[in-house]
Order: sequence, then structure tokens, then C-alpha cells
Amino acid sequence: MRKIVASFFMSLDGVVEAPDQWHFPYFSEEMGAAVGALMSESDAMMMGRVMYESWAAYWPDKAGTDDPFADFINNVRKYVVSSTLDTVEWQNSTLVTGDFVKEITELKQQPGKTIGISGSTNLVRSLMRHNLLDELRLLVHPIVVGKGQRLFEEGLQIPMALTSSETFPTGVLSLSYQPVADQPVAG
Repeated sequence: MRKIVASFFMSLDGVVEAPDQWHFPYFSEEMGAAVGALMSESDAMMMGRVMYESWAAYWPDKAGTDDPFADFINNVRKYVVSSTLDTVEWQNSTLVTGDFVKEITELKQQPGKTIGISGSTNLVRSLMRHNLLDELRLLVHPIVVGKGQRLFEEGLQIPMALTSSETFPTGVLSLSYQPVADQPVAG
């Protein structure tokens, strides 16, 4: 069965929004390797509407450039989960609509490698609520941002088990969690 793995750049106060405004001073070779590891494990990406619209407007113009992620992102299979989009035009994109839980469960049962998610907080929350997320990878940066969207909502309680941790020289913590089996999701 395929796994769905979500990864986020996160501040100490839990902010995941606009990492382009606070993340880069902490980027390191080790962080690049952690991001690259998820890419090498994945043969597909999943995203919500907002991320799809943002990335579809940005990444196609970066194909064939010096950006190491551009070719991967443009060529990988993309599953776009949305109840408001009617079509997706970006190459290798498939729109996921209808019964969210049923369609994602069926997608996980298809042959293939890991399905990666980078961002898409609303989608990740929904996956967590329905026990469809297999792993959560956080790159926690040593900065308090003070404002912005946080990954975790008030009232959402999901028991998680730490499966790996590493501290990078920049002070960033690389943390991997998996949901605790047979524990109910609350909220």
C-alpha cells in the first residue's frame, strides 16, 4: 500500500505559512538532503486547490532552469484535491473530487511509491482527521514568526509517535511522526 507523507517548514510557534519570508537563512545542505529524500521516495504529489493554483502559476516557467526542484515538480504525477476546481491544466495533474475519503483510500491502494505533500495545510488536516496521513515530517526552524497560519487547529487532537529526529547545524530540527495506531482522532 502506498503511503502519504506530508512535510512542512515550521517555525517554533507552529507557523507554516509563507516560509519564503523566514526559512532561507536556515537552509543548509542537510535540509536540502531531507527535502530531496522525500522527493526520491515519491512518484506523486498531492495538493489542495490553493497550492495547485500557486505552483501551476510558478513552476512551469522554471522547467529546464538551474532550480533543482523544477523538473521533478513539473514532471511528477500530481493529485489535486478540490471541491471547487472543475479542471486542472498543469501537466501530469489529476483532479480528485467526490467522496474524498473513498478516493484517497483507493489511491493509496494503487501500486506506486510514496505520495508526497508539501504544504496544503487544509488538505493535511483533512487527511489527519480521516486517518489517511501515514507520516508527518516537520523541519522546525529556530524562529518565532508571531503571525501566520499554523498547521494544527485548536481542538484537533491526534496522537502521534516520533519515529526519527535530527538536529541540523543551523538549529533546525528534522522530526518525523506517524499516527499512533488504534488511537481515536478527536476534534
